[in-house]
Amino acid sequence: MFKGQTALVTGSTSGIGLGIASALAAKGANVILNGFGEAAAIETQRARLASDHGVTVRHDGADLSQQAPIEAMMARALAEFGTVDILVNNAGIQHVAPIDEFPVDKWNTILALNLSASFHTIRLALPGMKAKKRGRIINIASAHALVASPFKSAYVAAKHGIAGLTKTVALEVATMGITMNAICPGYVWTPLVEKQIPDTAKARGLTEQQVINDVLLHAQPTKQFVQISEVAALAAFLASDEAASITGAIIPIDGGWTAQ
Repeated sequence: MFKGQTALVTGSTSGIGLGIASALAAKGANVILNGFGEAAAIETQRARLASDHGVTVRHDGADLSQQAPIEAMMARALAEFGTVDILVNNAGIQHVAPIDEFPVDKWNTILALNLSASFHTIRLALPGMKAKKRGRIINIASAHALVASPFKSAYVAAKHGIAGLTKTVALEVATMGITMNAICPGYVWTPLVEKQIPDTAKARGLTEQQVINDVLLHAQPTKQFVQISEVAALAAFLASDEAASITGAIIPIDGGWTAQ
């Protein structure tokens, strides 16, 4: 399906991003992984994806909280592959605290990584997409792009911003063969979700199990975590030719959370 195309997936050394990168590689796309982690483990993932699917897989460890490393990553991608045909902005971090106790450095980093990084990758990928008259940009937002939760001011602000950015870019490139959409997962069992449980428990005065049952899954009528494979399948569809008329969409995949 994606043979000859190149996909760059940020935050793809684990969790949702790795699931999406794997799904795109399985359909023939060359893949640029991005993210942090133990070097040997990342190399094992990279080599396995390349071997299993017969595609070229690279890893770029650019720090997406800073403009210059993003620009360097995009330059390397374009130098090797010519264009980034499928851009998936997935990288994100979280911090949980009341706003009057929210560390300013955490606010700045969350906004930089969860919002501004997408601005930079999009602006740098678009010229190549415009030249080919074809491109797919997918932002991995969150149910928090549509609704809010207490103690997550920076994350909610960034994800609401992603929704607005998605709609704006979609309108700008609507006649150019390029689509721009956002996927809004509910709670997916990933390292990001797992790591925020202790902070949420502390902020709310709950046990960690109560956070899982009464906070996380309470929001989802299905009472089940969204699966990484489900998000990956949706991303692969949005990257396909069959999704050419889907653009500017903010798509929940949240077990019914935002239907309430």
